[in-house]
Formats: sequence, C-alpha cells, structure tokens
Amino acid sequence: MNENSIFSYIKSQEAGYNLPIRLTDAWEWSMKEHITLTTLYSNSQLKTGKNDYKPVKNITRPILNLQHRTEDLELKDVQIYVDDSDKYHLSFLVKKYHDDVFVRENDIDTFLDELNVQRIDMGGGLSKKLNRPRPEVVPLESIAFCDQTDILSGPIGIKHFYSPDQLLEMKDVGWGDKSKGATHTVEEAIALSREEKQNDSSSQGTVMNKTPGRYVEVYEVHGNLPKSYFDKNDKSGEYETRMCIVCFYQTKGSDEKKGIVLYSAIETESPFKLIKRDPVYGRALGFGGAEELFEPQVWINYDMIRVQKMLDAAAVTVLTSSDPAIAARHPSGLKNLKNLEVIDGGQENDLRQVDTFPRNIALFEKSVSNWEAHAQQMGAANDSIMGEPPTAGTPFKLQELVTAESHGLHDYRRGQFAKHIEEIYTDWIIPHIQKEITKGAKFLSELLLEELQYVTESVAINQTNQMVKDKILSGEMITQEEIDAYKQVVTETFKKKGNKHFIEILKDEFKNAPLAVKVSVAGKSKNLAQRVDKLVNIFRQVATNPAILQIPAMGGLFNQIIEASGLDPVDFASITKEQIAATQQPVPSPMQPEMMTNV
Repeated sequence: MNENSIFSYIKSQEAGYNLPIRLTDAWEWSMKEHITLTTLYSNSQLKTGKNDYKPVKNITRPILNLQHRTEDLELKDVQIYVDDSDKYHLSFLVKKYHDDVFVRENDIDTFLDELNVQRIDMGGGLSKKLNRPRPEVVPLESIAFCDQTDILSGPIGIKHFYSPDQLLEMKDVGWGDKSKGATHTVEEAIALSREEKQNDSSSQGTVMNKTPGRYVEVYEVHGNLPKSYFDKNDKSGEYETRMCIVCFYQTKGSDEKKGIVLYSAIETESPFKLIKRDPVYGRALGFGGAEELFEPQVWINYDMIRVQKMLDAAAVTVLTSSDPAIAARHPSGLKNLKNLEVIDGGQENDLRQVDTFPRNIALFEKSVSNWEAHAQQMGAANDSIMGEPPTAGTPFKLQELVTAESHGLHDYRRGQFAKHIEEIYTDWIIPHIQKEITKGAKFLSELLLEELQYVTESVAINQTNQMVKDKILSGEMITQEEIDAYKQVVTETFKKKGNKHFIEILKDEFKNAPLAVKVSVAGKSKNLAQRVDKLVNIFRQVATNPAILQIPAMGGLFNQIIEASGLDPVDFASITKEQIAATQQPVPSPMQPEMMTNV
C-alpha cells in the first residue's frame, strides 16, 4: 500500500487511535477505552468477561435512566421567534410548519432523545448534518479515528458496515460515480468484498477478516487532507477539506489490504456538531454519566463476587473426623447416601460437619450499600429524585429543598443541552424549513382560514409600510385614506391570486429574515401549570383594556409578550375592532335623562 495515500493514512490513524493521550503527568486517557467501558458497564457487562458466571449488580443503568429523563428536552420545549416585530407572521409560519409537518415527517423527537442519551452516557454527543432534513447522531462506537483532544479539530474517520442492499442505495447520493472521485463502482466494491469473504480463512482455520459475512466495511472520512491523496500528479503540498468514502479488500493469496474510493468531494463546512457534558480540559469528551460511576460499579462488582463466593462455600457440606481412616472407609466422601443410612465412624471417634456459615457477609453487604450511596451522590440521584419516599418524620420544606437542590445540577446541564439544540436549529433546521415553506403550496393549503387571514394581513401591512417609506423618501405626501386604500388593494389582490402568489410573496418576506430560535428549558412537570398561568395573565391584560391591541406600538409589545410566553400571536389576532367595541358599551348615567328614557 502506497505510504502517501488516503488508504495508508486511514490505517495509520486507526492504529494511533488505540493509544492513550497524556492529560497530566499522572493521568492517561483513551477515548476508545472510555467508550468501551461506558458501553460495558451500562449494559451489565464486565471488562474481564462473564464466562465464569461472575455476578453483576448494575447501579449504572438506573442512574443513567434517571438523568435521561431529568435532562431531556421535548419538542414542546422548542419555541421559535423572529426578532423583527413586523415579521411575527414568519415566526408563526416556521413554527406551524415545524410542528405540523417537519417534526412528523422527520422524527425529530427520536433525534433529540438519541443525542441526549449519548451526551449523558458518553460525556459528549456528536451529530451530523445529512443530505436529508433530519440530522443524525453519530454512534461514538463507530469512530475509527479522530483527535482525542478535540474531535472537531482534525479529520474524523467513521467505520460503517453496510449490507450489499444498503450500499447500493448509496448510489443515489453519488457513491460509485467516477465523475465524483470514485475509483470503482458500488457493484465492483460488493464483488471484491464477497471474494474476500470467501477467502477469509486460512488453511489453519484462522479468520483473516472479522467483518460480518454479509456486510461491507466502509470508512467515511471528513477533514483537511493533502490534495496528493486524491491526485497523484499534485506536487503542491497543499491541503483541502474533503469528504471521502473508502473501503478495503484483500485478494486471494495476498496478505495486503487494498483500498478503493467510492466517493470524494470538497466540503465547504464541517457537517458535525459536538456537545460536551461537564468538559474536562484536554479531552475530546467530557465527564460522562457512566464514567462518574466507574469506581462504584467496579467495587460493587468486587463485593458481589466475594459475597457469591461465600454463598457458594456455605452451600457445600464439609465433614471432618479425628479418625484418618474414615475417608478410606468411605471413598465416596459420604456422597449419595440413602435416608437413615448408618455409616461407620470408627472406634470412639466422631464425624462432624465443618461450619461454613459466611459470618463476614454482612461487611460486604454494608460495603455495597456504601458504594451505592456514593454512586447516587455522584450521579445527583438522591432518594427524592429517584422517586423514593422520604424518611418518616422528614419536614416537608426540608424535603422540598433537598429535591430542588437535586434538580439544580440537572437543570444546569439541561440548559446547556438546550443551547446546543438552539444552535442545531439555527444552523441546520430553520434554513431548511424556510426553503420548504416557500415552495410548499401543500403546506399553505393546510392553514386554517383565520391563520391565512393573519398572515395575509401581516404581509399587506408590511407592503403598505414599505410603500409609505418609499413615498416619504422620494419627497411625496400621502394621506391616511391613500394608505388604507393601498392596503385594501394589496389584501384583496393577495387573496385572489391564491397560494402561488402567496409563495412568491413569502420568498421576498423570508429573504434575509432575522430568524432566531430559542429553546425553552422549563421543567416538564410544570409546563402545564405555567401555560395556564401565562394564559390567565394575558386574559387579565386584555380584559382590563382590550382597545390597547389596536395601538400598533402596544400591539407589537403584546405580541412580544405572547411569544416570550411560548404562545402564538395568531391565536389572539382574530380580535376585531367590533368585538372590542362590544366590550366597551357606555354605562347609563343619571346625568343623561335621554338615556334613562330608553330604559
């Protein structure tokens, strides 16, 4: 294999990934081992294996499950805002499309759950932007190599195992296309892999390739790489950011692995985003939820193994005698005796049972309890947050304070997760939704009548304001009647031309729209009560002075209050002047006799 090639680079980097990095003079850390231990301990597996039936008391999984629930985000926590008060209708449309179409079609809830679990368990979550709307969570177990100090600072290699059918589906995105950097077609890669599978055993029966028989091993590499890796004639020594797909094969009678390229293309930006949980300086991953339980889990397993050995010893009946001839007279060791059978104990010599009762077992059980308590402390999982009832006599206020303190750390971490999701929405999801709205007549046709009226009214106001601004800047005078007439014409024209015209208008509306996404971090258990409180407060404000909504400045402020509460202004936009007037009928007064006559 050429030493100056993408193939040799991948293999050398993969080998280096197995080696630890030095964090301090006394601490070495291996990302690969960290991921392995996290996977083992959270799934009730021992590092040394379980072939000898060693007991495992998994204290890691219950605490991780608790953290998953406590630090989780749901789609109802995602609130979409537009900073410009004149473009609240765009915020409404984006949210409407997000809730009714995008989330349903792309299973975003599952993406959030997977990223949250990986962030907590491993100490970091890695997501990747794809050619489809929904991002994906990259399994850290699939990483073949990366910079162990900072995943995003260097090239990343991800190892996939594709079935032939799955690999054939990748032709739709250009894999195997020689115009896109491929040296072989997908069909050729499958054929070479099958040949290798047929010859993966030597005459001695040793397996040469551990790849599952029906799968093809594929490497996906992203990063800044030498141009010479992909162009043999390049002598510039320059680097370029690329994404390439590589797989390896081995021909019969050869020990050398050969590589083929299925895809290669320039990347303008990184498709990855990383969130760390409790960052550790010098490490690619933070302090994970499983990692903080490594020590308790190891020592609990240690204690449980010794408890099991004591119980095994206690289950064995051992006999002793002062007569050495007893054993000779009973070579079976007194096994398989019949009921009430009499044995020869020798002259004046007794036959006694050896005491094998495990008297020290309580010490190990106490040790297990102590380590469990330590694990709960490390995982911020005290009895109250675990759902255990408080000790009898515990004051309610004290219990409430303890519970609040337990949630404090989880709320902080949840807030960090929310910021990361906001970034994903801002950079990846919202731009996609904007594009889909401006080309989706089907979505627009699903809007309710009052929703269409709200958007139409908002667009008409914006166009009218732009007209007035242009007139003023050109030195022309304009009356309120002309403004109202222009707005009416725009509104009627807008309605008559239907969705096609609607889309054309929205393309201009969405152009350079200052969209900003905010993720709410309100506690789930309080969401319903909080929403009721918000609605009651808004109701009181409107009931006190409903006419205030007709003042443009105050109406804009009111919309800001509504959106900040996580509600939609469109729900309140149908309040008409006539409805407001109906709430403000004059009250008859004794000073007005003509009104009294009509009573």
